[in-house]
Amino acid sequence: MAEKESIKSINPLNNWISVLMLTFFLGLAPFFPEPHIWGKLKWVAGGAVGMKLMDWGDLLFHGFPWILLIRLSIIQLKSKFKAAKV
Repeated sequence: MAEKESIKSINPLNNWISVLMLTFFLGLAPFFPEPHIWGKLKWVAGGAVGMKLMDWGDLLFHGFPWILLIRLSIIQLKSKFKAAKV
C-alpha cells in the first residue's frame, strides 16, 4: 500500500500544488484586461460565432487546468465521503 501511495504523490496530476499552480498561471493567463479563459467562455456562451479551430484549441489549452482542478476536487471529496462512511 505504501508503494501505491508514493506513486500517487509523485504524479503531478494528483498533486494539489502543481494543479493549483497550473490553474493560476496557465488557466488565468493573460491576467489583463481579463483572463483569456473568461473571454473564450463568454464567446462560447454567445454562440461561438466566428470561432476557428485555433480558438477552440486555445479554449482547451486554458481550460485543461480547470478540468484538472475539478477532477482532483471530486477525487478528494469521494475519498473523504468513503472514509466517513466506513
